[in-house]
Amino acid sequence: MSAPRTTPRRALAAVAALPLLALALTACGYGSAAKQDDVKPAGAPVGGKKLSADTVKIGYFPNLTHATALVGIQEGIIAKELGSTAVKPSTFNAGPSEIEALNAGSIDIGFIGPSPAINGFTKSKGKSLRIIGGSASGGVKLVVNPKKIKTLDDLRGKKIATPQLGNTQDVAFLNWISEKGWKVDANSGKGDVSVVRTDNKVTPDAYRSGSIDGAWVPEPTASKLVAQGAKELLDESSLWPDRKFVITNIIVSQKFLAEHPDVVEAVLRGTVDTNAWINANPDKAKASANAALKELSGKALPAEVLDPAWKSVQFTDDPLAATLDTEAKHAVKAGLLERTDLTGIYDLRPLNKTLKAAGKPEVADAGLGVK
Repeated sequence: MSAPRTTPRRALAAVAALPLLALALTACGYGSAAKQDDVKPAGAPVGGKKLSADTVKIGYFPNLTHATALVGIQEGIIAKELGSTAVKPSTFNAGPSEIEALNAGSIDIGFIGPSPAINGFTKSKGKSLRIIGGSASGGVKLVVNPKKIKTLDDLRGKKIATPQLGNTQDVAFLNWISEKGWKVDANSGKGDVSVVRTDNKVTPDAYRSGSIDGAWVPEPTASKLVAQGAKELLDESSLWPDRKFVITNIIVSQKFLAEHPDVVEAVLRGTVDTNAWINANPDKAKASANAALKELSGKALPAEVLDPAWKSVQFTDDPLAATLDTEAKHAVKAGLLERTDLTGIYDLRPLNKTLKAAGKPEVADAGLGVK
């Protein structure tokens, strides 16, 4: 992971992102750089309630599917629950980098996709992390060149991009291909469909040049392609029960959870409040997320990309544990993950305590919680 840069920013500035990350040995296609800012959010009351840690280090991606972190920090909602505990935000561009940072103690809590969470848990033999909450569902689409592909059957023989070998969308597409009865070698991407692993940053250029015929990608990349003339052929949510599947989890290092449970609970109160605010104020939340993205990248998403991308993501406290288990099984089926026991990957006790106190229904761990 490249060395982080510290830059002056507004007191509440920070950005979240999409974990579109590797189940196998690779990251999802955003590179590996991280950016860190030691910031005391203006929303944190000076001299507020003293928690067991002076600082909590939170990592996330600059992506709309991480808007819980984006908005929660931008608006000071998470800071409000932390009292005098400062937030140190770090933004990452690849799942393995965030897992490495968590393992090294550079971050304590992270927003991340299911694939790197599974990979981090299994590689550490269940000792590195726990999933403690949900953040987002959906936000993944198959978009294609309408001149070359008019139906799903037309994908045969075409070149379709995914973010990276073994990442969450790559596994989903490989599983979809398998269920069609088509054959593709998972590692090479060669077969009845050519699966082209392409960094999300360059996928729009690849589509424009004609080197790919479509892509199975997260937002906002999917909407960027549609803005270039691509057509949405499939929303991945249509393949899941109740149209819900996990795209972003909240993880914590087991060490930090054991030493600072009060801080973890405070962060979760903040994320629950943030999701409630996002769902109650979608237009304000969308603008807040876009402002944070602009602050990080220097460029806001245009309305033609932002609006459809935002609509396709659902923000939820529920980690949708059963869908993570299914995604792991899809990776095993594709040969990208060894069969493994995920028991203990979840500890939803702090979240359920928070939800109960807020008068909200508790969430389930699909039998994969700590015993």
